[in-house]
Amino acid sequence: MAKSNTPIILLVLVVATMLVATNASGCDNDINSLKETCLQFVGVDGPKLKPDQNCCNAIQRSDIPCVCTYLTPEVEKVISADKVVYVAQQCGRPLKPGSKCGSVVVHG
Repeated sequence: MAKSNTPIILLVLVVATMLVATNASGCDNDINSLKETCLQFVGVDGPKLKPDQNCCNAIQRSDIPCVCTYLTPEVEKVISADKVVYVAQQCGRPLKPGSKCGSVVVHG
């Protein structure tokens, strides 16, 4: 039974870590907004999916480079930095080539 709860516990811990880490940041609202609207598109599990309009609206309002700085190795156990880069690009907010998002270096 503990195994079935492990992913949920890990997600709660990662989200709590993100919230604590972002309390002093300028993009904590962006992270919360993306977490609420884009998790299905940036989560580690599953294939890359084209984001829906709600997710793109959140991306358009967000400081994605700031959000990328909070994609630590622990957070990347739940949130795919590669998918964050993909979703940002799909929503018309591509990151600059050579920039870093979590463990991913953006290529041109």
